[in-house]
Amino acid sequence: PGPARPAAGGAAVVRNVCAALLHHPVHDRERRGVTTAITNLDLHDIARSAHAFGLRRLYVAHPVQAQRTLADRVRRHWTEGSGALRIPDRVAPLSGLAVVPTLDDALRDLGGDGEVELWTTSGAPAASRALSLAAGRERLRGEGPPVLIAFGTGWGLADSVHERARFRLEPIRSPRADGYNHLSVRAAAAIVFDRLLGGGGEP
Repeated sequence: PGPARPAAGGAAVVRNVCAALLHHPVHDRERRGVTTAITNLDLHDIARSAHAFGLRRLYVAHPVQAQRTLADRVRRHWTEGSGALRIPDRVAPLSGLAVVPTLDDALRDLGGDGEVELWTTSGAPAASRALSLAAGRERLRGEGPPVLIAFGTGWGLADSVHERARFRLEPIRSPRADGYNHLSVRAAAAIVFDRLLGGGGEP
């Protein structure tokens, strides 16, 4: 997993922690399986959050070559092109972005399906293998294999992805009485990274 990183309170995060943004297989609002389009804002906003909280890499997975080419073009703009000259603070975060066809490619890059703990995220509570953010925070401070945290676009990850996961993280809870809980994936990722790896303590 690489060298330990200092964490809040003097503890050390010894896990290799990465994230994956999946565009397939995901659900639409009718819970049908779909493939979503890559969004420019997702790429650099989640990459910046991942870098800020010490994640080693952000994988962006899309099965369509034209969409991967678009993502690679965005990455190069911020790491080699005019964006790098204009806003150099984005070079390091976007250098950690890897564009791959599938979740399996990300898992293989980290060491293989059986060698990586896959954690999934959702706006709905898990029926099984649920992991609270506080428990996840503690788990990352122990020895273990690399962890890949998967986020879904559209209306969330397909059930087939959750079924593969070692754990499904608890949803971010809204205090609203009407239960509204529909965050952008960019906002959700930043909150999850902070609660797992940031200096704010337990969620």
